[in-house]
Amino acid sequence: MTIAAAALLLFLILDPLGNIPVFLSLLKGLPPARQRVVIVRELLIALGVLMLFLWTGRFLLELMHLRQESVSIAGGIILFLIGLRMIFPSADGIMGEQPEGEPFIVPMAIPMIAGPSGMAAVMLLGSQEPGRMGAWSLALAIAWAATAIILFSATYLQKWLGTRVLTAIERLMGMVIVAISVQMLLDGIASYLRAGS
Repeated sequence: MTIAAAALLLFLILDPLGNIPVFLSLLKGLPPARQRVVIVRELLIALGVLMLFLWTGRFLLELMHLRQESVSIAGGIILFLIGLRMIFPSADGIMGEQPEGEPFIVPMAIPMIAGPSGMAAVMLLGSQEPGRMGAWSLALAIAWAATAIILFSATYLQKWLGTRVLTAIERLMGMVIVAISVQMLLDGIASYLRAGS
């Protein structure tokens, strides 16, 4: 996988356009200056968590005696469920009921930006090709920077595109993520069957 392909995959998983309505609803009671501070803080926490999983994921897998195939299959299943929720959201939204007050770590940094599918994806990248950790870090940084730009522009994007267009984009991204998740699942099963025979 190239750096550009990995960055695109991670960008789709981070789903900044789909997160815009939820971010705006979580931050609506805060003054604009405080909103920017919260967004920066949550983005940095999410980046730290994802980098941690990227760099230590292989060792965690070894410590827990998990094979790469199991992470690929589990990541595919999680990604599939997230994609389905993006296509068919519940009344509470993709992430369910949210806590009151200023968000801190949950739900903005984790699981909205650094969610289970993102953690599984970076662990998978790092464990499949550990010799390319610099490339994977760059791909993650590119996806994170694009996410940060979009989330900082959330107010303008919602005014410019409108809620319906953002919802349509989120559903489209959900369909792409479902397709990626099925491929991850099939790759994991194929690898498992090859290793077993």
